[in-house]
Amino acid sequence: MALERKLEAGQFVLLAEMEPPKGTDTTRMVSNALRVKGEIDACVVPEMSNAVMRMSALGAAMLLEGKGIETVMQVSCRDRNRLALQADLLAAAAYGIQNVMAVTGEDPSFGDHHEAKAVYDIDLPDLLDAIHTLQEGRDMAGIDLTGSPVFLVGSTVNAFAKGAALELELEEMGRKIQAGTRFFVTPPVFDIHAMGPFLDRMARRNVRIIPTVLLLKSLGMARYIARHMDHLPFPGDLITRIQDTPDKASACMEIARETIGAIKKDGLAGVLLSTIGWEHKLPELLQRL
Repeated sequence: MALERKLEAGQFVLLAEMEPPKGTDTTRMVSNALRVKGEIDACVVPEMSNAVMRMSALGAAMLLEGKGIETVMQVSCRDRNRLALQADLLAAAAYGIQNVMAVTGEDPSFGDHHEAKAVYDIDLPDLLDAIHTLQEGRDMAGIDLTGSPVFLVGSTVNAFAKGAALELELEEMGRKIQAGTRFFVTPPVFDIHAMGPFLDRMARRNVRIIPTVLLLKSLGMARYIARHMDHLPFPGDLITRIQDTPDKASACMEIARETIGAIKKDGLAGVLLSTIGWEHKLPELLQRL
């Protein structure tokens, strides 16, 4: 459980998102993960991110763990009821998966199966309560387990909330902490100063904040985020910088490197590197660090 030890020791951790395949061929996922083995602390395995049907996080995490790669398995409220969620968590623990990250999950309308019905039998705080209860040796019905899981538990937090929304975010975060959440992953960060109000309020809480660093792929991607994703503060000078650089891919890589450096300098717990299908670029990014 190297990730937990590093977090507890206050060492800066590097997580990398490793998307499961849309199919049974895991060659690319495993190859990309092995290329950064030893360079990162764990692979975060998403549970059908953006509601796009893929191999389950449980299956993909088991494959990576079998290759000696520590994982953080996402558990989503969207697709399973409380029975199935608990069953997957017990299976993960039995296989040796020691880190889980509870997420709400995007609505199916965002994905590739628009006719799918979301489950949301329990919400995110309830899922975290369920994980805590399992670790105490009981299921959600109060029935004793024959062997209980031990997890390092993480979840998500909106570090860009302001005003009343920030108060609600902090209130829910407090409930998550009481349920045993030890680290929180933020949405993609392009301007660390935008997290200022949130970080000021977090100064006295003994939790680890891990911002997501999203590797931009192109000028078009940067423009899309700036125009259409109002919840992600995006400095306009980044668009100008990419636009004015002949090697745009290199500029995007350098922006990610600088963002990671700023996060580390600010004393945060680590970063989650998200490349959205460009996992093969992770070795180059890590080399720049």
